[in-house]
Amino acid sequence: MSAQEQVQESSSFDAIKWILAIVALAGAVYANHLLVDDSVLIRAGVIIALIVVGFAIGFTTTKGKNGLAFAKEARIEARKVVWPNRDETVRTTLIIIVAVAIVSLFLWGLDAILVHVISFLTVRG
Repeated sequence: MSAQEQVQESSSFDAIKWILAIVALAGAVYANHLLVDDSVLIRAGVIIALIVVGFAIGFTTTKGKNGLAFAKEARIEARKVVWPNRDETVRTTLIIIVAVAIVSLFLWGLDAILVHVISFLTVRG
């Protein structure tokens, strides 16, 4: 069997899998509506089970496997990030607060000046 036939066969199975996954997730929504009078524990269990089944089926598809691989790689990259310590975070936050205060005072003053100029032009003109 050639690679193209495998891809085509895989894509047809993937379409079936996606349909089953969507049916399982729609079943969770329907179960939420249908089991409204039943115990919350039973209702939550059925809904969680259907959601898990839907996602499990979705993750067996080609796109699902690619998505899982991407999530794993993103997690590895996030571990490599050097996060700032508390002192750096507090200093940066204070700098941002001061900068925002200065810009807001500048814009408030500019607005006040423009209001006076426009009222001078419209009242006198």
